Amino acid sequence: MSNRQNSYAIEQAAILNPDNYTHLVEAFDSIVSRYPDRVAYTSLGQDFTYTQIEQYSGRLASFLQHTLGLKPGTRIAIQLPNIGQYPIAAWGAFRAGCVLVNTNPMYTPTELVHQFNDSGAEALIVLADLLPVIEKVLPQTGVRHVIATHATDMLKPQSVSSASIKSLVSWQDVMAADGLEPATRPAGSFEDTAVLQYTGGTTGVSKGAELSHQNLYCSIRLARKSFAAQNAARPGLEFAIAPMPLYHVYGFVLNIISIFITGGRSVLIANPRDVDGMLATMKQHPFTGFAGVNTLFSAMLQHPGFDEVDWSNLDTTIAGGAAMAVELAERWHARTGQQIFEGYGLTETCATGTVNRADSNIIGTVGKPNAHTLIRMIDEHGNEVSKGEEGELCMQGPHVMTGYWNRPEATAEVFDEEGWFHTGDVAKELPGGQIQIVDRIKDMILVSGFNVYPNEIEDTVYRYEGVLECAAVGVKHEATGEAVKLFVVCTNTDTCADDIIAHCREHLTGYKVPKMIEFRDELPKSNVGKILRRMLRD
Repeated sequence: MSNRQNSYAIEQAAILNPDNYTHLVEAFDSIVSRYPDRVAYTSLGQDFTYTQIEQYSGRLASFLQHTLGLKPGTRIAIQLPNIGQYPIAAWGAFRAGCVLVNTNPMYTPTELVHQFNDSGAEALIVLADLLPVIEKVLPQTGVRHVIATHATDMLKPQSVSSASIKSLVSWQDVMAADGLEPATRPAGSFEDTAVLQYTGGTTGVSKGAELSHQNLYCSIRLARKSFAAQNAARPGLEFAIAPMPLYHVYGFVLNIISIFITGGRSVLIANPRDVDGMLATMKQHPFTGFAGVNTLFSAMLQHPGFDEVDWSNLDTTIAGGAAMAVELAERWHARTGQQIFEGYGLTETCATGTVNRADSNIIGTVGKPNAHTLIRMIDEHGNEVSKGEEGELCMQGPHVMTGYWNRPEATAEVFDEEGWFHTGDVAKELPGGQIQIVDRIKDMILVSGFNVYPNEIEDTVYRYEGVLECAAVGVKHEATGEAVKLFVVCTNTDTCADDIIAHCREHLTGYKVPKMIEFRDELPKSNVGKILRRMLRD
């Protein structure tokens, strides 16, 4: 039985969708009509009301449909940082009936070519600063249309140019386009794919998780039910600081979908590594919510301006992406007066699954399952283990992806016949019902909340001349939670660590590049010749 046919997911989706939406755009229209003059986003000091997001995204949707001729289901990639153009682009794509492909602005040419070709993206909305890279990769892809924007275009429009991209259009030309018919509202099913969210794979191949309109909508509804009592006690609506990248499932679901559809406001942080700038922005707003990862919390707490921020309105701090450090959570509570609520989710589950609550918060756990979510742990034979025993965490719910894009075999590997999604994480249930993540079955490495898959790194390193064997593992790292350590057997004795690191930087995003390299004469192997990463980690 596939996830699409899973009876539990279907039943819970119906409960979570009392308005019978068949597309996220219907929820979009509803909230815009309810709060037309309320500020939805703040970016680079500029406010965007719900009506403005509706107008700007409508212009883009009309341009995509009527000028570019994009048909429903066409994949369109968005490669932008956290700026006002992102929500406009996302909702414009949805309103045009397109499937959105979130793309990391830090991707190398190698990674971009794979994602564009694997998704079949025909159009791209990209930051103008990235055009030199796009010029190189475009001929190797099926991308036919490029819309480029400067970060400050919504404040002061600028022109763009590229000698080699004949189809290039500037953001200002799209926003200024006159005489176009309004975009036709998308038809179809709530189970249609809305987003292709790419994640790594155990084979080293990045896969697109198909997140449907139903998945995304239900994920926010069930997550918010977990905080229903807390939200009911809050006067007014959510006002969130948004430092998590919108191209990542965590930031996308929270700030593009959840907070917007519920009438809240997000202050977009274009560069969270600029802690000076982020804290300066936070001083200007009476925010109520904040979401981050270990590395961000640590950087903030160490900053001398942290205590100058007014934390009195903050009532919800969510941590995800990597195990929360107890010491950081305690320091955050002492300095802000608020607890951090750690949660657990994956790209394949719309970053949703379990979360701690105010009445049962235990740091070091990922909390209890969200409402409308089933969790169980199984042994290596597929049998459910008893409470308190360790087993692979499996999940069911209307927020779980429909599958991997064009990869039926990979989809079959993670869904069993009853529709349970196998996460690859080892967990156990504590006496109070909280879930504790113990280990990972997969060899995935978590660097600052980002998934790094050893095979992808190894495939890259094997392309370096003289590398006979290699293996990448995760090791503890104070700043990033984990870091990549690479073990190498090389036939060329002149090869040094810097050579291999330089090669990796050419083909991999920065957080995937090994921090440590150890050369060995041989690597430990099983009796069938498989390199044993476990022994290298130990």
